[in-house]
Amino acid sequence: MLMDFWKVTDINHGMILITLICTSVIHIPKLMKAPIFIYYQLDNYYQNHRRYVKSRSDRQLLHGLKHHDLSSCAPEDFNHGLPVVPCGLIAWSLFNDTYSFFRGIDEMKVNRKNIAWKSDRDHKFDKQVYPFNFQNGTLSGGAHLDPKIPLSDQEDLIVWMRTSALPTFRKLYGRIEEDLDADDIITVKLLNNYNTYSFTGSKKLVLSTSSWLGGHNNFLGMACISVGVSFIFVAFVFMLIHVKNPRPYGDTTNLSWNWKPMSG
Repeated sequence: MLMDFWKVTDINHGMILITLICTSVIHIPKLMKAPIFIYYQLDNYYQNHRRYVKSRSDRQLLHGLKHHDLSSCAPEDFNHGLPVVPCGLIAWSLFNDTYSFFRGIDEMKVNRKNIAWKSDRDHKFDKQVYPFNFQNGTLSGGAHLDPKIPLSDQEDLIVWMRTSALPTFRKLYGRIEEDLDADDIITVKLLNNYNTYSFTGSKKLVLSTSSWLGGHNNFLGMACISVGVSFIFVAFVFMLIHVKNPRPYGDTTNLSWNWKPMSG
């Protein structure tokens, strides 16, 4: 993997940012039929932490600056005395790595549309709500948002704000709408902005196809096997109890109305 460093001055904030470009080569072992889904994976990132999950305002995502109660978003509720839209730690920590894919010298087109759930786009993020005063504090947490694009069209944000229940998770980045042949060599250029060192985490890039059963997921199979094994174990325990202390069938003395009252 080739890594190059350079420094960029952020004119808006006067900060010196260090950006890392990584170039990696992927060998395609077998034919991958389009669409090919591109995911970024984060490890050791606890999006399910109670304070993190609560640090958002769903009403603000629907009503924008008209909604004034931002207490749930602290400390990312106000910057310089003005409200932040979208507020909260979830939005503030938005993933901001970017990827480019090349086959030979030709750059491959990545479809970034319709990566978020339609129900989220239509019902949780309003078309009339725009980013305001976002990432304008002394410390920038992640990606910046275009203030001219409504939240309902900021699909990276919508995908990110559907928090994960596990510390290792994947989120959809985009789709490649062309087949990848066996033995193809794909060059990936990564603009490495997102800091994972602060939480001792790591990042991965995943290319995956989907079948009528959905994408490949080891967790679901392991969960089903674990539940099945536990049920078999419980059934075996009940069988041993029944063999040792069998309950006679058809014994009417076990009916509640045939119980003899205890003498006082």
